[in-house]
Amino acid sequence: MENSSLAQAPLGSLMRKYSVPCIISLLVGALYNIVDQIFIANADYLGSYGNAANTVVFPLTVIALAIAVMIGDGCCAFVSLSLGGGRTEKAKKSVGNSIVMTAASGLALTALYLAFADGIIAIFGGTVNEETFRHSREYFFWITLGIPFYMFGQALNPIIRSDGSPRFAMASTLAGAVINIIFDPVFIFIFRWGMMGAAVATVIGQIVTAALAVWYILHMKLVRPRKEDFRLDKKVCIRTLTLGVTSFLSQISLVAAMAAINNMIRKYGALDPVFSREQYAQIPMAVVGIVMKFFQIVISIVVGMAAGCIPVVGFNMGAGRKDRVRELFTRLLVCEALVGAAALLIVELFPRQLIGIFGAANESAYYTQFAVKAFRIYLCMMVFACVNKAAFIFLQAMGKALESTVLSMVREIVFGVGFALVLPVFFGLDGVLYSMPLSDALTFVIAAFLIAGTYKQLK
Repeated sequence: MENSSLAQAPLGSLMRKYSVPCIISLLVGALYNIVDQIFIANADYLGSYGNAANTVVFPLTVIALAIAVMIGDGCCAFVSLSLGGGRTEKAKKSVGNSIVMTAASGLALTALYLAFADGIIAIFGGTVNEETFRHSREYFFWITLGIPFYMFGQALNPIIRSDGSPRFAMASTLAGAVINIIFDPVFIFIFRWGMMGAAVATVIGQIVTAALAVWYILHMKLVRPRKEDFRLDKKVCIRTLTLGVTSFLSQISLVAAMAAINNMIRKYGALDPVFSREQYAQIPMAVVGIVMKFFQIVISIVVGMAAGCIPVVGFNMGAGRKDRVRELFTRLLVCEALVGAAALLIVELFPRQLIGIFGAANESAYYTQFAVKAFRIYLCMMVFACVNKAAFIFLQAMGKALESTVLSMVREIVFGVGFALVLPVFFGLDGVLYSMPLSDALTFVIAAFLIAGTYKQLK
């Protein structure tokens, strides 16, 4: 079996084989929204209003992603553990059940979004001013129509990797992103379709990725599901979702934090001497959205590196090779810390250049000033953030869902939401910016104890 190399091949080559395609896949997925925002920001008839609308809608796509990765990452871990233990039939059952769960949840979420669109937009701060709300509604409607395709492509990506085809997983996501990049400028600048154009370009790309995933399902190598594997099995579904719950919580708790942040920006921006003015009210929300997008790029590398190791970790745990799991953990933590350090240097040294990509030349001086401060404060603890993410995912891959889930929940809900709500009371808009680094630093203290415990277990 091809997967037997997971217990024998050098760990460095396995990390490159599985992590690099995963990193590229996640980076490309992140670029869907980021590319939209870059083109929107540089369209003179959209600008910071369009950017703010993009920030409002972004958490709603993350909810879809959270459900998709819970199913996909859970299935990936289930398949890897099953193959490592020689249980191929269980692996096939998990794949079939995961496909059915993804399709059903995608349709259900779309119906929910369309039914409660205005209320959902308001929850995420879309009422900061009338122009932002109008752009948010337009963008949200068209993005919602693509939710089933988006979820299907994202859920199948880790499943395809677990079948031993990380390059195909990367290529399918890349194809959709290229389509999006091609159509974005056409629809926004030539056809002048505005927010609708940005959304339609994104949805077309998502349809392409989903179509390629369907093709792969019909040609799987190791765990091609049979007809009976598509009948939902309660035990298989629960085990799959349990293994993927950390991925879900890390995403869905991010949504809770973003909702808190967006609403604190709206509330305390209205008390700011500059941003209380109607023509500048959308700037803090637009800027924080941009900073989050840069952070998303960094986290895509971090999560891709760790998620790419899931098949290797799962197989070796199933085969009893704890020595290899321990060595892989060390390599991963070092690499993640280096990525965080490189990103930290970029945001501290070149914040003006970063914000310039997002249309700063077309905006007021207040836009650039707030953006420079936001980059330097909000992301100043990125090294800790990167190591924390690696710990979440590695523990999940080892089958330690409880520890991983608790750590993720503490970071995103207790600290992420808590500090976002409390600190602005004392520091105003700056309090929103302080919430991120403080959350990451305190989470790292807890993560360090779990990391030390994991090393002891793997001796």
